[in-house]
Amino acid sequence: MGEMVDYPSNGGTSEGYLALPKSGSGPAVIVIQEWWGLVPHIISLADRFAEAGFVALAPDLYHGAHTTEPDEAGKLMMGLAMDQAAKDIAGAASYLAGRPETTGGVGAVGFCMGGSLALWSATVSDEITAAVGFYPALPWERMAPQWSNYQGKTAMIHCSEEDGTSAAPGIKTARAAIEAAGGTCIVHDYPGTHHAFVNDDRPEVYNASAAASAWARTVELLRTTL
Repeated sequence: MGEMVDYPSNGGTSEGYLALPKSGSGPAVIVIQEWWGLVPHIISLADRFAEAGFVALAPDLYHGAHTTEPDEAGKLMMGLAMDQAAKDIAGAASYLAGRPETTGGVGAVGFCMGGSLALWSATVSDEITAAVGFYPALPWERMAPQWSNYQGKTAMIHCSEEDGTSAAPGIKTARAAIEAAGGTCIVHDYPGTHHAFVNDDRPEVYNASAAASAWARTVELLRTTL
């Protein structure tokens, strides 16, 4: 459905997968990768957002690297430079906001590592006004988020039981900080789920019912806020 594109990023150039809606226009969403990189699962999610009516862009935050091995994925994640990730994501937001197909606002959705990055993205870009984090999995200390930038913005967090649900310390920290800043934070728990329960490329963790529910809630939030 889509294609790889180059887009400006703070004086440089970044690459990502762009998928456009059949309607020709709509609000925009940045789709942020898991720790594996820009793999087929993330590309398929960008296509699904386009099918749902969004202009979707999945930035390649590893700049060409990807893996299927957990040890290598961990190394890639730990090697991710947060300042460059911020530039890549903020650049993606500006790129989407400037595209003629974009007729609404810009949101961000991420999974695993990308779940944390999506929530963080609303603190590094004024153009991102709604953020959805699926089972976020990066410590906030690495990002040093300026939560005060969430004033007037909306966040949604989907929590797996394996990760500790909404009672997990990192989730509680994010929720309290977003609400204290004057933002809205909606949190959903999914009993009996594993981390990465949306990833249908991993049958050992995939949960079709929870994935469908989380997807519907995400699309509804983005449609109503963007």
